[in-house]
Amino acid sequence: MNTRFVVRYLGLLMAVLGASVLLTAGADWVLTEHVTADVPGVKALVVSGLIGWLFAGLLLWLGRQGSDSLGRREALLLVALSWFLGAALSGLPYYFWAKLVCEPDHPFSSFVACYFEAMSGLTTTGATVLSDIEALPTSLLLWRATTHWLGGLGIVVLFVAVFPMLGVGGKRLFAVEAPGPSQPGVKPRIRETARILWIIYLGLTCIEIGLLKLAGMTLFDSICHTFATLATGGFSTRNTSVGGFGPAIQIIMIVFMVLAGANFGLYYHVLQGRWKRFFQDPELRVYLGILLVASLLVSASLIGERMFATTGQMVEPSVGQAVLHGTFQTVSIQTTTGFCSADFNLWAFGPKAILLVLMFVGGCAGSTGGGIKVIRLLVAFKVVLCEIERVFRPNVVRSIKVGKSVIDPAMRQAVLVYILGIFILFGLGAIAIMWFETGSQCDFITAATASAATLNNIGPGLARVGAIENFGWFSSPSLIVMSLLMALGRLEVYAIAVLFVPSFWRKP
Repeated sequence: MNTRFVVRYLGLLMAVLGASVLLTAGADWVLTEHVTADVPGVKALVVSGLIGWLFAGLLLWLGRQGSDSLGRREALLLVALSWFLGAALSGLPYYFWAKLVCEPDHPFSSFVACYFEAMSGLTTTGATVLSDIEALPTSLLLWRATTHWLGGLGIVVLFVAVFPMLGVGGKRLFAVEAPGPSQPGVKPRIRETARILWIIYLGLTCIEIGLLKLAGMTLFDSICHTFATLATGGFSTRNTSVGGFGPAIQIIMIVFMVLAGANFGLYYHVLQGRWKRFFQDPELRVYLGILLVASLLVSASLIGERMFATTGQMVEPSVGQAVLHGTFQTVSIQTTTGFCSADFNLWAFGPKAILLVLMFVGGCAGSTGGGIKVIRLLVAFKVVLCEIERVFRPNVVRSIKVGKSVIDPAMRQAVLVYILGIFILFGLGAIAIMWFETGSQCDFITAATASAATLNNIGPGLARVGAIENFGWFSSPSLIVMSLLMALGRLEVYAIAVLFVPSFWRKP
């Protein structure tokens, strides 16, 4: 294995991430107009960014004599280490800030909790250890949102878009890191594909910031919530998430959550005027259909029922309010964004069961969303139907198609194995959390939904990790387990799982 190559490009990636930390410090200084800028928070960001550069310099020096050959194993190792080391660097500002303000009882006084928060940001999970988010300085609130935005399409995809020297290796990196079972190329060169996807991502970011600002948000809140929405992350600047904002803002966020959960490759076809290809995409149709049906069912179940907003206010929702809150929570959970407008933990069994199922569905392939992905579930459904037909028509040989594409047997097997793997990891995660939290009143619903919410990159679960709860009460071993689950979910299992296979490390 060409380890020097991996080390060298890890150094380049750490340099980019370190620069992002320093730019966030400067952006906070500008956005808060110098006077109200939080000095400890800015100091923590600057020190972390400089440490990132020093570490990057060390890695570049260690990998200076490596060859430029990037194989599949090197790509897998580089992507996996990028997320683990990236989370460590991204967690430093939280840790240093807690030390600077001398708060020994703050969750960020533990580096494990800081690492969990950073991994949650980069993997766009949105789970937090904080009970009082508004007590954080604006600099760290902005950094939390920035980790979402960087992790949305993936820090490695950004890496491929920025650095041309990767050559053919860039395709391997992109294939490993990009979310979804397949990534339809919008340009023949993989670097151009990555760059176009990021341009689309940046364009949608600017549009949503402008719309939220017009709807009444401050510029700072508009930026932070846009970063979280388009990355399907869920970090908010408010303790009440988005429950304290008006209907107009929530409607705008619903629209952009839906857009973020769709395949970004389709937006390129729209820009090229190929609208027909956009609307004929089978995965998009199923994705929108699930959202529509689930939203109607959840909204209907809320009519006439008392409901608590995340602000703590009890309301008896009108039809319009029920539709707004039902649609918002449905879209937020399926797209794995994790924003909350109401305490769905107190809803009846029916709507909570729907939301629990949607946690595993997720967005489309090529989106910023997590979960199993709609295309895999569509393929699995067709495979099941085909197998049922074979029971009474054993001699019929029927190909399985999604749209005009024929799904070959290898892809069918890969899809079914992946879905099975997700449920196995979900079960193992729940068992591990229950094991580590023995005696801490961690019930099965809490452990199971904490496992599902982190593995599928959603954020909130049910019970003690519900809409208005947090993960700060978990022990360090549980936080480490859930950090690993977040990385497994974001990189779709295999890029992390191969690291635990002995043959991966042997010479070919």
